[in-house]
Amino acid sequence: MRILVVEDDLEAQRYLVNGLRESGHVVDDASDGEVGQTLALSRQYDVAIIDRMLPGLDGLKLVAEIREHGNTMPVLILSALSEIDDRVKGLKAGGDDYLTKPYAFAELLARIEALMRRRQPASVKTQLQVGDLELDLLTRTAKRNGSAIDLQPREFRLLEYLMRHAGQVVTRTMLLESVWEYHFDPQTNVIDVHISRLRAKIDKGFEAPLLHTVRGAGYMIRARA
Repeated sequence: MRILVVEDDLEAQRYLVNGLRESGHVVDDASDGEVGQTLALSRQYDVAIIDRMLPGLDGLKLVAEIREHGNTMPVLILSALSEIDDRVKGLKAGGDDYLTKPYAFAELLARIEALMRRRQPASVKTQLQVGDLELDLLTRTAKRNGSAIDLQPREFRLLEYLMRHAGQVVTRTMLLESVWEYHFDPQTNVIDVHISRLRAKIDKGFEAPLLHTVRGAGYMIRARA
């Protein structure tokens, strides 16, 4: 998921952003309400996490501004204010959920997943499958032929991208931009290393390989016809 974090406490922001990125999410961050508003209204996000007390533009006003511009992305409000009236004000301002500080990171992740489940229409896939390889986008788990596969966050994002483009050639440039968010060639073997690790995890021990190298073009994931 692509997530916007607006938090003025730099230590708390760093903790939250690092945790989300380690969980495999793409994160943009802002330290005040005005910058957060600019990001929220100029880019596409799956969810926003907004602190209530912000410099420049208060968190509740920021949420209200987002809603006034017709943006319906889920918003999770973070606040040290825990009274019922405070939570009600946050929800009335346009927040979808309200989490008080201090919080457990595991709970925050669970709330984000719950927001996304409520947002997803029934027709939107939350699971990808290629042959006997399955990827659950909500629980962020993978398995092949029923056996669990332990993936690091970057490996999960790489596999997700490949499976979303199953049967298609995926170039190195596409992977750099979509998985690593590089808009230039870093002149490293980072893709080769991750492809090699991923291939070992999803293909080793199975008769039919799924991940293929297309010489001179890129990579493809597909099941044997």
